[in-house]
Amino acid sequence: MINSNSRPADASGTFTLGGDLTVTRLGYGTMQLTGPGTWGEPADRENAIRVVRRAAELGVTLFDSADAYGPDVTSGILRDALYPYADDIVIATKVGQTRQGPGLWTPNGEPAHLRSQVEKELRHLSIDRIDLLQLHRIAPTIPLEDQIGELKTLKDEGKIRHIGLSEVTIAEAEAALKIAPIVSVQNLYNLAQRDAEELLDWATTRSIGFIPWFPLATGGLTGETSPLTNLAAEHGATPAQLALAWLLKRSPVVLPIPGTSSIAHLEDNIRGATIELRDKELAALSDTVR
Repeated sequence: MINSNSRPADASGTFTLGGDLTVTRLGYGTMQLTGPGTWGEPADRENAIRVVRRAAELGVTLFDSADAYGPDVTSGILRDALYPYADDIVIATKVGQTRQGPGLWTPNGEPAHLRSQVEKELRHLSIDRIDLLQLHRIAPTIPLEDQIGELKTLKDEGKIRHIGLSEVTIAEAEAALKIAPIVSVQNLYNLAQRDAEELLDWATTRSIGFIPWFPLATGGLTGETSPLTNLAAEHGATPAQLALAWLLKRSPVVLPIPGTSSIAHLEDNIRGATIELRDKELAALSDTVR
């Protein structure tokens, strides 16, 4: 059941990245705090700041950003909303993508580019060290050793605390692990889209954080007779809340980062952390797209 806890995100529990960086499992993604096509400033920047602050009030401690969101928009919003940062706030950001316009993205893994973007993110966030720096995409034309190697050098310099990856295969993650410690992977994953299932199982066995982006996609699973809709009604919840509860139940390493530019939508999402699914309910939902 959904309760009225003033910090409902706490109900999702915690996960410790890299052995020393503990976060509340239900986080917040900033990708929707830009203009259309993840391009430009939001229509109402003050509202974006209020949304981020409300997320923190609700117990969210993990905030996910990227230099490419805007570009150079969302990390500044996080700073303006949360600085000076509380001790439990963890900022995860990403570098390795360039932008050419709305909806346009091109990987750039040149070591000099990665370094310059990390240093820019440090300035935008007004911090000395990034808690979790994720390689947004592996650039296919640059040796992986050069890309991960540069991030490891930045880590050794104290500018990065932990390194993560985004949109990778198991083989790529294992190759990266031979170069530097990797504490998280971030791939598209939700109840309706589970191509990354094997990667999630791989991460689970290694206690590597798995950050599913686009976690609320439910596709055609919300019809009047669907298990998702019926079970949500039984829990007094929305299908989106139940989809988040499914992710949290799926594995203890899952760290969902649902994003929104609406405080009302944010509050609804976070209450998904308070829903406790039974094993048979997890199985029933998992079977809905089999």
